[in-house]
Amino acid sequence: MHIHILGICGTFMGGIAVIAREAGHTVTGCDANVYPPMSTQLEAQGITLTEGYDAAQTALNPDVYVIGNVVSRGNPLMEEILDRGLPYVSGPQWLAENVLRDCWVLAVAGTHGKTTTSSMLAWILEDAGLAPGFLIGGVPRNFGISARLGNAPFFVVEADEYDTAFFDKRSKFVHYRPRTAILNNLEYDHADIFPDLAAIETQFHHLVRTIPANGRIVVNGREASLERVLARGCWSEREAFGVADGWQAGAGDAFDVAFRGERLGTVQWDVLGEHNRLNALAAIAAARHAGVPPAEAIDALSRFASVKRRMEVRGVERGVTVYDDFAHHPTAIDTTVAGLRRRVGKARILAVLEPRSNTMKLGAVKDQLAGSLAGADAVYCYTGGVNWDVAGALAPLGAKAQIHDDLPRLIDTLARDARDGDHVLIMSNGGFGGIHDKLLARLREQSR
Repeated sequence: MHIHILGICGTFMGGIAVIAREAGHTVTGCDANVYPPMSTQLEAQGITLTEGYDAAQTALNPDVYVIGNVVSRGNPLMEEILDRGLPYVSGPQWLAENVLRDCWVLAVAGTHGKTTTSSMLAWILEDAGLAPGFLIGGVPRNFGISARLGNAPFFVVEADEYDTAFFDKRSKFVHYRPRTAILNNLEYDHADIFPDLAAIETQFHHLVRTIPANGRIVVNGREASLERVLARGCWSEREAFGVADGWQAGAGDAFDVAFRGERLGTVQWDVLGEHNRLNALAAIAAARHAGVPPAEAIDALSRFASVKRRMEVRGVERGVTVYDDFAHHPTAIDTTVAGLRRRVGKARILAVLEPRSNTMKLGAVKDQLAGSLAGADAVYCYTGGVNWDVAGALAPLGAKAQIHDDLPRLIDTLARDARDGDHVLIMSNGGFGGIHDKLLARLREQSR
């Protein structure tokens, strides 16, 4: 089969491309911006890429066009496909029909922690010798890739609640039909497509409706929103984590794991934060449903190498440590800052934020922003692309908050302000103009 992917350079669609190529299909694709690292990764797989969405690409004559959710009406190639009645499907539908249909799907859903938890779960299964397939919205360091076909039957998928395509406004995850599902947490996000939390809860309930009776839902027992989702109907086995009558984690970076009061072992790792302890519990519980004993899962996590862009140390210059983190919502920002604080003690944390996600750009969670950054010693917020009053939202932080709309000037300011022993925590769900390497280079110049 020849598939042509529209929007191929996104993490999800790029993952589909890699999996399809591995499965023996001919894969081509296009995107508005074809650039490294995704372009080089795809081309290394023998995938031909086209810059832009010119209607002439129909001359490739693929068997089907796979449409990413970045594509909308008015796109010239999409309009040509529609006018000519050519076959097309969404990315999630193609994945479900061509890869997942004969698999034991383990889906990881939630507002936060999907990528990290999916990576933990895939690694546990891999360490147990099960060679799972996976499609993850980041790059697990244990694998060095975000997607692979794997060996049946197990497939781990990061189950996103964002809508599927311009022609299918259901959440992506309703296509996946999991046998094991993690519901990690649930709060308001994606303000560009969901009017309120209740609308997202409805989509999560649609996911629950697809899980078979002999399937299992691993759910965060601390989340009232998820309790509401399951109260609307639950037909599957259910295990909770984070509560006394389910899976529990002790405190500290090395922590005990218990299930219904029985201690099962200790995770020895250097991954930060309580949120990651909860992620680990979810992964251990889900792996148990797939047949991996908890003791083996606990041992595997001692070799879990985390995920790129999740508290990733990008470098140390002049005694200043620079981190890259994907935090894109006040809850994620809060847990990231708190985790780093526990690690560095009284050392200074300089938090640098780009409010880039659609939810952040729209200001839907601006009232939570100052509180999420309160644990930092200084805050630098870059306002490029933001139209709401960022200064007003951060006013409770007083003099420790700075607002910048010029990236080079922000980098100069950071390089001037940072001192030996400081930790610069850079948070964005995008590339942030290459700020990490530029700041490290500036610090390096100052040390000469």
